[in-house]
Amino acid sequence: MALLRYVKTLDQVREAKQANPEFLPSTVRSIRAVYETDAAVASALLPRPLEATVPEVCVTCSHVAMHITPEFTFEIGSMIFGVRCRYEGVDGTYLITMPMTAEAAVVGGRETYGEPKKIADIRFDQGEGSVSATVSRMGMTYLELAGRVGESLGPRELVEHAYCYKAFPSCEKDKFFDTDPLLVRLEWRHRHERVHRVEGGSIVLRESPLDPVADVPVRRIVSMEYEEGSTQSNGTVLRSVPGEWILPFLHQRYDDTSGAGIEV
Repeated sequence: MALLRYVKTLDQVREAKQANPEFLPSTVRSIRAVYETDAAVASALLPRPLEATVPEVCVTCSHVAMHITPEFTFEIGSMIFGVRCRYEGVDGTYLITMPMTAEAAVVGGRETYGEPKKIADIRFDQGEGSVSATVSRMGMTYLELAGRVGESLGPRELVEHAYCYKAFPSCEKDKFFDTDPLLVRLEWRHRHERVHRVEGGSIVLRESPLDPVADVPVRRIVSMEYEEGSTQSNGTVLRSVPGEWILPFLHQRYDDTSGAGIEV
Protein backbone atom coordinates (compact mmCIF):
# COMPACT_ATOMS: atom_id res chain seq x y z
CA MET A 1 0.00 0.00 0.00
CA ALA A 2 1.29 3.48 -0.88
CA LEU A 3 2.03 6.04 1.83
CA LEU A 4 -1.21 7.76 2.89
CA ARG A 5 -0.37 11.04 4.63
CA TYR A 6 -3.98 11.91 5.45
CA VAL A 7 -3.94 9.25 8.19
CA LYS A 8 -1.60 8.97 11.18
CA THR A 9 -1.20 6.58 14.07
CA LEU A 10 -2.18 7.74 17.55
CA ASP A 11 1.51 7.88 18.50
CA GLN A 12 2.19 10.18 15.54
CA VAL A 13 -0.74 12.40 16.56
CA ARG A 14 0.59 12.68 20.12
CA GLU A 15 4.04 13.59 18.79
CA ALA A 16 2.55 16.20 16.45
CA LYS A 17 0.65 17.82 19.34
CA GLN A 18 3.95 18.53 21.08
CA ALA A 19 5.11 20.37 17.94
CA ASN A 20 1.96 22.51 17.66
CA PRO A 21 3.22 26.09 17.04
CA GLU A 22 0.68 27.38 19.56
CA PHE A 23 2.65 25.70 22.36
CA LEU A 24 6.22 26.25 21.17
CA PRO A 25 8.61 28.94 22.44
CA SER A 26 8.91 32.02 20.25
CA THR A 27 11.37 34.86 19.79
CA VAL A 28 9.44 38.11 19.72
CA ARG A 29 10.04 41.79 18.95
CA SER A 30 7.11 43.96 19.98
CA ILE A 31 5.67 47.38 20.48
CA ARG A 32 3.48 47.12 23.57
CA ALA A 33 1.06 50.00 24.16
CA VAL A 34 -1.69 50.68 26.66
CA TYR A 35 -4.18 53.50 26.25
CA GLU A 36 -7.09 54.86 28.22
CA THR A 37 -10.52 54.85 26.59
CA ASP A 38 -14.05 55.77 27.71
CA ALA A 39 -15.27 53.74 30.69
CA ALA A 40 -18.64 53.09 29.06
CA VAL A 41 -16.96 51.74 25.94
CA ALA A 42 -14.61 49.47 27.89
CA SER A 43 -17.49 48.04 29.90
CA ALA A 44 -19.71 47.49 26.84
CA LEU A 45 -16.97 45.45 25.12
CA LEU A 46 -16.98 42.71 27.79
CA PRO A 47 -19.18 39.61 27.54
CA ARG A 48 -20.38 37.96 30.73
CA PRO A 49 -19.02 36.72 33.07
CA LEU A 50 -15.97 39.00 32.61
CA GLU A 51 -15.89 42.08 34.82
CA ALA A 52 -14.70 45.56 33.91
CA THR A 53 -11.70 47.03 35.71
CA VAL A 54 -9.79 50.09 34.50
CA PRO A 55 -10.91 51.50 31.11
CA GLU A 56 -7.68 50.59 29.33
CA VAL A 57 -6.97 48.94 25.99
CA CYS A 58 -3.88 46.83 25.36
CA VAL A 59 -2.36 46.90 21.86
CA THR A 60 0.70 44.83 20.99
CA CYS A 61 2.18 44.56 17.49
CA SER A 62 4.90 41.96 17.05
CA HIS A 63 7.26 40.15 14.76
CA VAL A 64 7.19 36.54 15.99
CA ALA A 65 9.66 33.78 15.14
CA MET A 66 8.24 30.38 16.20
CA HIS A 67 10.94 27.74 16.52
CA ILE A 68 9.32 24.65 15.02
CA THR A 69 12.55 22.62 14.93
CA PRO A 70 16.23 23.53 15.40
CA GLU A 71 16.42 23.81 11.60
CA PHE A 72 13.08 25.51 10.87
CA THR A 73 11.70 28.80 12.17
CA PHE A 74 8.25 30.06 11.19
CA GLU A 75 7.99 33.88 11.11
CA ILE A 76 4.78 35.88 11.31
CA GLY A 77 3.43 39.31 12.16
CA SER A 78 0.81 39.55 14.90
CA MET A 79 -1.35 42.10 16.69
CA ILE A 80 -3.30 41.86 19.92
CA PHE A 81 -6.11 44.32 20.70
CA GLY A 82 -8.05 43.86 23.91
CA VAL A 83 -9.59 45.54 26.94
CA ARG A 84 -8.69 45.11 30.61
CA CYS A 85 -10.95 42.80 32.60
CA ARG A 86 -11.12 40.39 35.54
CA TYR A 87 -12.57 36.94 36.17
CA GLU A 88 -12.68 35.33 39.62
CA GLY A 89 -10.03 37.71 40.91
CA VAL A 90 -7.55 37.19 38.05
CA ASP A 91 -6.84 40.32 36.01
CA GLY A 92 -6.28 39.99 32.28
CA THR A 93 -7.21 41.24 28.84
CA TYR A 94 -10.33 40.27 26.91
CA LEU A 95 -9.15 39.67 23.35
CA ILE A 96 -11.26 41.59 20.84
CA THR A 97 -9.24 41.02 17.69
CA MET A 98 -5.92 39.31 16.88
CA PRO A 99 -4.82 39.81 13.26
CA MET A 100 -2.06 37.47 12.03
CA THR A 101 -0.13 37.26 8.77
CA ALA A 102 -0.24 33.46 8.35
CA GLU A 103 -3.04 30.94 8.01
CA ALA A 104 -1.30 28.47 10.33
CA ALA A 105 -1.31 31.00 13.17
CA VAL A 106 -4.97 31.91 12.57
CA VAL A 107 -6.31 28.36 12.37
CA GLY A 108 -4.27 27.04 15.27
CA GLY A 109 -5.17 29.89 17.60
CA ARG A 110 -8.88 29.89 16.77
CA GLU A 111 -9.35 26.13 16.99
CA THR A 112 -7.10 25.53 20.00
CA TYR A 113 -7.95 28.51 22.18
CA GLY A 114 -10.86 30.31 20.52
CA GLU A 115 -8.70 33.37 19.84
CA PRO A 116 -10.34 35.97 17.54
CA LYS A 117 -7.70 35.73 14.83
CA LYS A 118 -7.92 36.95 11.21
CA ILE A 119 -5.53 37.11 8.29
CA ALA A 120 -3.96 40.57 7.91
CA ASP A 121 -0.97 42.41 6.49
CA ILE A 122 1.23 43.47 9.40
CA ARG A 123 4.38 45.52 8.92
CA PHE A 124 6.89 45.77 11.76
CA ASP A 125 9.82 48.16 11.23
CA GLN A 126 12.74 48.86 13.51
CA GLY A 127 15.00 51.62 12.23
CA GLU A 128 17.77 53.79 13.59
CA GLY A 129 16.33 54.69 16.98
CA SER A 130 12.70 54.27 15.91
CA VAL A 131 10.08 51.56 15.76
CA SER A 132 6.70 51.34 14.03
CA ALA A 133 4.00 48.87 13.05
CA THR A 134 0.91 48.93 10.86
CA VAL A 135 -2.04 46.57 10.47
CA SER A 136 -4.05 46.39 7.23
CA ARG A 137 -6.96 44.25 6.03
CA MET A 138 -9.12 44.46 2.92
CA GLY A 139 -6.93 47.28 1.61
CA MET A 140 -7.43 49.43 4.72
CA THR A 141 -4.65 50.33 7.16
CA TYR A 142 -6.64 50.77 10.34
CA LEU A 143 -4.03 50.68 13.11
CA GLU A 144 -0.59 52.28 13.45
CA LEU A 145 1.91 52.45 16.30
CA ALA A 146 5.10 54.49 16.14
CA GLY A 147 7.71 56.15 18.32
CA ARG A 148 11.36 56.58 19.20
CA VAL A 149 13.24 53.90 21.13
CA GLY A 150 14.26 55.58 24.38
CA GLU A 151 15.87 54.63 27.65
CA SER A 152 16.54 51.02 28.57
CA LEU A 153 14.32 49.55 31.27
CA GLY A 154 16.47 46.42 31.55
CA PRO A 155 15.44 42.79 31.21
CA ARG A 156 12.28 41.43 32.84
CA GLU A 157 10.06 38.40 33.21
CA LEU A 158 6.30 38.59 33.51
CA VAL A 159 3.15 36.51 33.22
CA GLU A 160 0.07 37.89 31.45
CA HIS A 161 -3.43 36.49 31.30
CA ALA A 162 -5.97 36.91 28.54
CA TYR A 163 -9.54 35.73 28.06
CA CYS A 164 -11.37 34.47 24.98
CA TYR A 165 -14.28 32.22 24.04
CA LYS A 166 -13.97 28.92 22.24
CA ALA A 167 -17.18 28.49 20.25
CA PHE A 168 -18.40 26.45 17.29
CA PRO A 169 -21.13 28.09 15.18
CA SER A 170 -23.83 25.59 14.37
CA CYS A 171 -24.25 23.92 11.00
CA GLU A 172 -28.01 23.80 11.68
CA LYS A 173 -30.15 26.70 10.49
CA ASP A 174 -32.15 27.17 13.69
CA LYS A 175 -29.22 27.01 16.13
CA PHE A 176 -26.40 29.44 16.84
CA PHE A 177 -23.92 27.00 18.41
CA ASP A 178 -23.38 23.24 18.27
CA THR A 179 -22.43 23.21 21.97
CA ASP A 180 -22.17 25.78 24.74
CA PRO A 181 -19.18 28.12 24.25
CA LEU A 182 -16.20 27.79 26.60
CA LEU A 183 -14.48 30.59 28.48
CA VAL A 184 -10.70 30.14 28.14
CA ARG A 185 -7.95 31.81 30.15
CA LEU A 186 -4.61 32.13 28.35
CA GLU A 187 -1.31 32.39 30.16
CA TRP A 188 1.58 34.10 28.40
CA ARG A 189 5.02 33.77 30.00
CA HIS A 190 7.37 36.47 28.72
CA ARG A 191 11.11 36.64 29.19
CA HIS A 192 12.41 39.92 27.78
CA GLU A 193 16.13 40.40 27.26
CA ARG A 194 15.61 44.03 26.25
CA VAL A 195 12.90 46.52 27.17
CA HIS A 196 12.98 50.17 26.17
CA ARG A 197 10.61 53.01 26.79
CA VAL A 198 9.10 54.37 23.56
CA GLU A 199 9.15 58.16 23.49
CA GLY A 200 6.89 60.41 21.44
CA GLY A 201 4.63 57.44 20.84
CA SER A 202 1.49 57.61 18.74
CA ILE A 203 -1.51 55.31 18.31
CA VAL A 204 -3.62 55.88 15.21
CA LEU A 205 -6.96 54.09 14.78
CA ARG A 206 -8.58 54.50 11.36
CA GLU A 207 -12.05 53.62 10.20
CA SER A 208 -12.59 50.10 8.86
CA PRO A 209 -16.08 48.62 8.65
CA LEU A 210 -14.76 45.07 9.17
CA ASP A 211 -12.26 45.93 11.92
CA PRO A 212 -13.87 48.84 13.80
CA VAL A 213 -11.12 49.54 16.33
CA ALA A 214 -11.83 53.23 15.74
CA ASP A 215 -14.95 52.77 17.89
CA VAL A 216 -12.64 52.41 20.91
CA PRO A 217 -11.16 55.92 21.11
CA VAL A 218 -7.70 56.80 22.41
CA ARG A 219 -8.11 59.31 25.25
CA ARG A 220 -4.60 59.05 26.70
CA ILE A 221 -1.56 56.87 26.10
CA VAL A 222 -0.73 55.20 29.40
CA SER A 223 2.48 53.47 28.30
CA MET A 224 4.41 52.35 25.24
CA GLU A 225 7.46 50.08 25.20
CA TYR A 226 9.68 48.17 22.81
CA GLU A 227 10.53 44.59 23.78
CA GLU A 228 12.76 41.77 22.59
CA GLY A 229 12.58 38.31 24.09
CA SER A 230 10.71 35.02 24.14
CA THR A 231 7.16 33.95 24.92
CA GLN A 232 5.48 30.66 25.81
CA SER A 233 1.72 30.25 25.98
CA ASN A 234 -0.86 27.82 27.27
CA GLY A 235 -4.55 27.90 28.04
CA THR A 236 -7.15 26.56 30.46
CA VAL A 237 -10.87 26.05 29.97
CA LEU A 238 -12.59 27.75 32.91
CA ARG A 239 -16.28 27.05 32.29
CA SER A 240 -19.04 26.86 29.72
CA VAL A 241 -21.29 29.88 29.17
CA PRO A 242 -24.75 30.31 27.65
CA GLY A 243 -24.51 31.11 23.97
CA GLU A 244 -26.59 34.28 24.29
CA TRP A 245 -23.91 35.78 26.53
CA ILE A 246 -21.43 36.00 23.66
CA LEU A 247 -23.65 36.21 20.58
CA PRO A 248 -23.51 40.07 20.59
CA PHE A 249 -19.70 39.87 20.44
CA LEU A 250 -18.67 36.75 18.52
CA HIS A 251 -19.86 37.93 15.09
CA GLN A 252 -16.91 40.31 14.73
CA ARG A 253 -14.35 37.52 14.25
CA TYR A 254 -16.19 36.52 11.07
CA ASP A 255 -16.07 39.87 9.24
CA ASP A 256 -19.66 40.89 9.85
CA THR A 257 -20.85 42.99 6.90
CA SER A 258 -24.24 44.00 8.32
CA GLY A 259 -22.97 47.31 9.67
CA ALA A 260 -25.14 46.97 12.76
CA GLY A 261 -23.88 47.99 16.18
CA ILE A 262 -24.87 49.60 19.44
CA GLU A 263 -24.34 53.07 20.86
CA VAL A 264 -22.81 53.58 24.28
